[in-house]
Amino acid sequence: MFAALYIDRSRGPYPALGVDCWDEARDATRYPGPHPVIAHPPCEAWGRYHQRARQDRRHLALLAVGQVRRWGGVLEHPARSRLWGAAGLPRPGDPPDGWDGRTVEVEQGWWGHPAPKRTWLYVVGVELAPLPVDRPTAPSRVEKLAKTKRHLTPNGFARWLLSARPLHTCTRP
Repeated sequence: MFAALYIDRSRGPYPALGVDCWDEARDATRYPGPHPVIAHPPCEAWGRYHQRARQDRRHLALLAVGQVRRWGGVLEHPARSRLWGAAGLPRPGDPPDGWDGRTVEVEQGWWGHPAPKRTWLYVVGVELAPLPVDRPTAPSRVEKLAKTKRHLTPNGFARWLLSARPLHTCTRP
C-alpha cells in the first residue's frame, strides 16, 4: 500500500487506482504515515522555468523529500530539477545518499505522456519494477502542451510507480 502525496485529485490517476490520496485540500504536508509514499510535489519553482512560477511553493518539495526519507517511497520531479542540489539528493548514477536513496532517470512518454517528459525519481526503501522494454518516443514537447496537461501523470506511469516493492519499513524522524 502506498499513499500518493501532492497530487491533482481531480485529473490525476491515483484516486481511481484505490490509493490513499493526499492533495492540497487534504494537506499532504500532514501525512502521518505509515505507508511508503509516491510524492509529486509542485515543481514550477524548481524547474528550468522557475522564474515564471506564479507562487513559491518550494517548501512543499523539501517537505516531500523528508516524507520519502521517513516513510520510504518515490519522489518525482523534472530531470535536472534544482531541488536535487538544494536537498543534497544524489543525481542519476551517483552512489546512494545517507538514507540509501538513489535517483533514477525515466521518461514519462514511455508510459503514455504526450511528451517525453524526462523525470528524476528519488527512491528510498523501495525497489522499482523493471523499466519497460518498449520505450516509445513521445511525439510532442512539454513546452508545446497546454499548461493544464504538462503536469499530469500518465496512468501507466502511476501504475508502474505503485508496483514498487517496499524493502523495509522506514521510520526515521
